[in-house]
Amino acid sequence: MKQDLQLREQLVKLMRGGQAFSPMEHILKGITVENAGKQTNQLPYTLWQLIEHLRIAQWDILEFSRNPEHKSPKWPDEYWPKETAPADKNALDKSIKAIYADLDAIVKLVENPANDLFEPFTHGDGQNLLREAMLVAEHTAYHLGQIVILRRLIGDWE
Repeated sequence: MKQDLQLREQLVKLMRGGQAFSPMEHILKGITVENAGKQTNQLPYTLWQLIEHLRIAQWDILEFSRNPEHKSPKWPDEYWPKETAPADKNALDKSIKAIYADLDAIVKLVENPANDLFEPFTHGDGQNLLREAMLVAEHTAYHLGQIVILRRLIGDWE
């Protein structure tokens, strides 16, 4: 039981970040609508596209983990927005808030000892909650790193 609790605590720390890289809150803080849509020759996407992709993918993982009836978006078209910029500040804020809310929901799934981390879901191809939590952590870390790089390239990072 002690090891199960330790594993859950470590998974939460891994998903929330801040151990090997800046926490998500720091990386996403202060992004403006103008900067969210800026394009650079060095990368094929904008901050907005990265933020929206992060939101969509994380939401999909969450729903897959808690809803056997969930249908994932079509890959890759429905995981990446076509728009290069948010419509307005409300759209940007809404997307970032959804990322935080869905992360909190995934954390709650992992923290709940009634949820077996190792039991394969009744749906899918053998995935379990442990695998999905690690997928969230890996995917988030990867794209947060891209966000930092892009913010540096457009002059929006300290």
